[in-house]
Amino acid sequence: MSDPEEEDFASMFEATLQTRHLEKGESVEGVIVAIGPEVAFVDVGGKGEAVIDIDELKTPEGEIEVAVGDRIQAMVTSTAGGVKLSRRLLRAAANDRQLEDAFHSGLPVEGKVEREIKGGYEVRISRHRAFCPFSQIDLRGADTSTYDGNIYQFRIIEYKDGGSNIVVSRRALLEEEQQANAAIVREKIVPGAVLTGCVTSIRDFGAFVDLGAGIQGLLHVSEMSWSRMSIPSEIVKPGEEITVKVLRVDEDKQKISLGLKQLSEDPWSKAGDVYEAGQQRPGRVTRIAEFGAFVELEPGIEALAHASTFAPTASGGWSSQVAPGMTGTFEILSIDLDQKRIGVALVSEGSAQVQATAGGRVGIVPGARLTGKVERHEKFGVFVFLAPGRTGLIPLDETGIAKESDIPRTFPVGANVEVIVLEVDPSGRRIRLSAKAVMEALEADEVRKWTERQAPPAEGFGTLADKLRSALTPRKK
Repeated sequence: MSDPEEEDFASMFEATLQTRHLEKGESVEGVIVAIGPEVAFVDVGGKGEAVIDIDELKTPEGEIEVAVGDRIQAMVTSTAGGVKLSRRLLRAAANDRQLEDAFHSGLPVEGKVEREIKGGYEVRISRHRAFCPFSQIDLRGADTSTYDGNIYQFRIIEYKDGGSNIVVSRRALLEEEQQANAAIVREKIVPGAVLTGCVTSIRDFGAFVDLGAGIQGLLHVSEMSWSRMSIPSEIVKPGEEITVKVLRVDEDKQKISLGLKQLSEDPWSKAGDVYEAGQQRPGRVTRIAEFGAFVELEPGIEALAHASTFAPTASGGWSSQVAPGMTGTFEILSIDLDQKRIGVALVSEGSAQVQATAGGRVGIVPGARLTGKVERHEKFGVFVFLAPGRTGLIPLDETGIAKESDIPRTFPVGANVEVIVLEVDPSGRRIRLSAKAVMEALEADEVRKWTERQAPPAEGFGTLADKLRSALTPRKK
């Protein structure tokens, strides 16, 4: 006995021979009436049905996308021995018309980037191959590894020879989208706003940040960090997403100024609790000016070591003692929080600084014996550097040498000199010194020591010593 399903399938196939007269290439519409393992039957009117390969009805994943009763459109590919249909050929014919219409109307089409070729990319749009130049693949150039194999929307900018020569652009669509979004983004870009952006490029003076829709702002190097010695490439990287604060917006010049350091606390806000006069702190010299050296105590806190705070040297001047990048220990001399200024002085073990009291301040008081450095010579005496901002004078009559002697030779600039403080005015700025007093003190000390060595021993002790020696000496028999 025969299978009833096989008989129905055979009868349906035989009925296709009696289908109404159709022409090859004709577009028809029909209804799915049966689905077999290799073909499906479509009622196209008349006395029978047409057949269509089952592969024509499958999705790219291999699943059948239609069911019995569904209506489809197809093209007649053959009428010999029955009518055979194809949806793919109908779509191809429709695509040819659609692509040309899309070119004239400017509508976007979907395409897949197949591979890189000379000057651009090969893009497949349906069954057509199109060309996309490197400059038209994106807003910021091309990278093969980024675009190959991806599916994007394109605009047809050239359509020639019936579709055999097609040039497309993705950038044109991105620019339109960018312009459409620009108005929305600009509403958010106001002074004080905190926004997220992407670093597009880095320069010596700062970095450009894309805030969205192609709108870029400048993050100047001075606004990146509280530290004056900021290097843009060490703070941000190209392609990095960062959060910034809008500082200024110049609508006329279309310029947007951004800040990064404003999102962190200003170190000067707590400087009064951290620093005080008399402290010794590590620091790094950032730059040299004619009037002194700038010293970074911490990022954002910069102090000034004035030229007058450096001990004099025999040659080279004060600037020979420091250089940009040098680190050292600095004493804090003064603090002005309102003006954000700190005065410091370099503390070096090898320098001839005056001795300090236990509290760390210089003990320049009458009678103190100190060591300083010769700063300069005048007709009336020798100036001696005692401490940063504290210079004393040795009058000629206190040098301890004859007036006709060679003062510069005896007291060369930069040489150490020991002095005794004679007078200090109430302001502490006028200090009178004496080198002669040091020599007199040394002489008096030598005399005292010599006198002590020459003094005869006390009689009582001598007698006792003689008795002890006598007692310990063996007697002769």
